[in-house]
Amino acid sequence: MLMTNKRGALALLAAATLAAFSGGAQAAANEQFIPLPTYRVGPYASSGLPWWGGLLDYYRYINEVEGGVDGVKLNYKEFETEWNTDRVVEVYERVKGGQNGSPVAFFFTHSTPASYALIEKGTTDKIPLIDPAGGRTESTDGSVFPYAFPLLLNYYSQASVGINYIAQREGGLDKLKGKKIATVYHDSPYGRETQAAIELLSKKYGFENIQIPVADPGNEQSPQWRQVREAKPDWVFLRTWGVSTPVAIKTAARFGFPVDHIVGDVWAGSEADVIPAGTAAKGYKALAPFPGGADFEIHQRLRKSIIDKGLSDLKDTKFFGSVYYNIGLINAVLSVEALRVGHKKFGNHPLNGEEGRWAFEHLEINDARLKQIGFQGLLQKIKITAADHEGGGAARVQEWDGSRWKLVTDWIQADRATLRPLIDAKAAAYAKEKGITPRDTSKE
Repeated sequence: MLMTNKRGALALLAAATLAAFSGGAQAAANEQFIPLPTYRVGPYASSGLPWWGGLLDYYRYINEVEGGVDGVKLNYKEFETEWNTDRVVEVYERVKGGQNGSPVAFFFTHSTPASYALIEKGTTDKIPLIDPAGGRTESTDGSVFPYAFPLLLNYYSQASVGINYIAQREGGLDKLKGKKIATVYHDSPYGRETQAAIELLSKKYGFENIQIPVADPGNEQSPQWRQVREAKPDWVFLRTWGVSTPVAIKTAARFGFPVDHIVGDVWAGSEADVIPAGTAAKGYKALAPFPGGADFEIHQRLRKSIIDKGLSDLKDTKFFGSVYYNIGLINAVLSVEALRVGHKKFGNHPLNGEEGRWAFEHLEINDARLKQIGFQGLLQKIKITAADHEGGGAARVQEWDGSRWKLVTDWIQADRATLRPLIDAKAAAYAKEKGITPRDTSKE
């Protein structure tokens, strides 16, 4: 996701937040300390409130219903950042040493800019940076980036899944030849992240690659959609964030581009992206490694043990099962399952960063385990290795019917074999620039 830089007053607020934490409740040595750089206020609060609500509801469920992870309670603490990169870095520096003997096993960045800003620090401090469906794409290569994990679906895979879905609609990959696919993207590092992948896929399949940038914040897009109308693409891949997504959908309708031929990426596919667009959004589709909906088994368990008992972190339970709430659930379960893996090797005690790195690099959640923990259909099966920090590479596609998201496909796999050489080349360039000798992952 894109970067928002604020200083001055934000720095003072960050200091106050951290000072309040240092004098507040402390983690015990037999608890796993989990610092959370939340954003419940500020321009991205509409995303942050349900996101952190889902994550905290699942952690509360693990603590109160299951008695912790293998008996180790989760001690999670929030730090308000307003989704500001500088403040996320400040939080990281304050908490990286753990609290009262309870170490940090991983750190959620929840932000591509923060992942970039912290990637060297995480390696030096040996603390895994976790950013599912985000982060630095080349950190998929664990030989160069041992402490960065873009779990589930990196940006190259998002591009590939989007192209593969379009191919399904057109009748096969061979039908892409001669088609025009325009990417309307937020003109930021986040928005530009898929360009190399789409260029490669366009050469492989023979479609015309049209790239159209939208300047931040994207609340006026007439020039871009006039360009779309003139180019007459067959499909639009929408890579926007925040206000730029509903503005794109409404402007596309105004310029006569059919919404059912727009496919949003992961970060352009929440209720916050379509409800403000009104009727123009009906038929809009988006990639969904985190699909919306409250009919999965885990939601039944949470409703019984958390929601109906008034224990939810959500102030408004209408967001229960929303896309961002489910993102929170999935982030939480990935971390919990990684802790379980670590406990099997290192014992049932709080893990440190090195142990956390090993745990994530040996994380595997198969279909049987998904069913057991109630996430079947909500989370794709995943297997992380030291060489592969993505591990999934798939998404479903959901469609907005005017009132809710409906899944319209099964899991669509990215063409990871085609994309991996691009990732390896970027990782090798980074290693050369930083003087890093890639580790031998076969020994891990």
